[in-house]
Amino acid sequence: MRSDLLVVAVAALLVTTGVGFATAASPLATDGASAGQTERPGQRADCDYATLYDQTIDSVVGVGTTAGQGSGFVYQTFEGNATSYVVTNAHVVGDAESVTVQFTDETSSSAAVVGRDEVADLAVVRVTETPSDVEALAVAASNPDPGTSVTALGSPFGLDESITHGIVSGVNRSLPTGQNAAIPTVLQTDAPINPGNSGGPLVTCDGTVVGVNTAGLQAARADNIGFAVPSTLLERVVPALVENGSYEHAYLGVSVRPITPQLASANDLDATEGVYVHRVDEGTPAGGVLQETTEVTVVDGTPIPVGGDVIVGVDGRAVNTTKDLSTYLFTETRPGETVTLTVLRDGERRQVEVTLAERPDPNTA
Repeated sequence: MRSDLLVVAVAALLVTTGVGFATAASPLATDGASAGQTERPGQRADCDYATLYDQTIDSVVGVGTTAGQGSGFVYQTFEGNATSYVVTNAHVVGDAESVTVQFTDETSSSAAVVGRDEVADLAVVRVTETPSDVEALAVAASNPDPGTSVTALGSPFGLDESITHGIVSGVNRSLPTGQNAAIPTVLQTDAPINPGNSGGPLVTCDGTVVGVNTAGLQAARADNIGFAVPSTLLERVVPALVENGSYEHAYLGVSVRPITPQLASANDLDATEGVYVHRVDEGTPAGGVLQETTEVTVVDGTPIPVGGDVIVGVDGRAVNTTKDLSTYLFTETRPGETVTLTVLRDGERRQVEVTLAERPDPNTA
């Protein structure tokens, strides 16, 4: 199965009954590496889970709404730790303007939702009564390597202050968000995460957050396949949510298809690199710049579009798959920025410039 397509159902991890909260604080892990052994950042030969739990759990919280219960973690503190920002999932807070945040000392507080981004499935709530000893968790500036030991913290099925462990099983997965979009840089983990874990942190052995637990794979034979929004995307989106209440995603305005052998043959392409522009939405940045399908032919009994541009590069980076294009636009660009697309058109390679717009709200489209 291609890694950039999920063909089985993914379920959000918001539990609809029971209680839930969590806690956490700062880092630590034992270093079991032998002398002279080289370690990769964030990876340990041995992980002291008991110490890790003690040092992080007070920073993990339960996030409750009338719709259900999820988790979250303290991202930033102010005013002598009394005020804090808590990160969770957008699907946990839903449309609520306020939520109930519960700490490990069993104190709870009403917290205002200051921002949410349904596309990246992230949200931020502001707590004005944070226990004085609760600290913010450190957030990683880069993605972990596959094989890195991690733990998932939160309240699965309302079981408060739970910890599970595993490894990073994969990186750069695509996770549909239900907003006609997919998060293209998601972490995959085999650390068990279940309904109620949504919004809780996925941390390495030193207590650094590398992801926000978001979804689990629901399939007949699936075993411990979970997904987390990576810290790199969190650090891109969350500051905007704190400052503006929302995050603007760049929008090109095209519907693309992978280059199959049949599509390549019908369009006289020498290779299968790039992505085919099937449709250009009217009134979007790509309108009048990119060329869409002009007709449909039949190859081996299958209708095949022909005549559209093939995007093979963006800002000097190769585009070999639809995921290459979506990942770059999702993680490297903002509305108002101009990108240079390298396209194949009528057998010739050319460059065109497109000024990106803000992604339309799917709820009003």
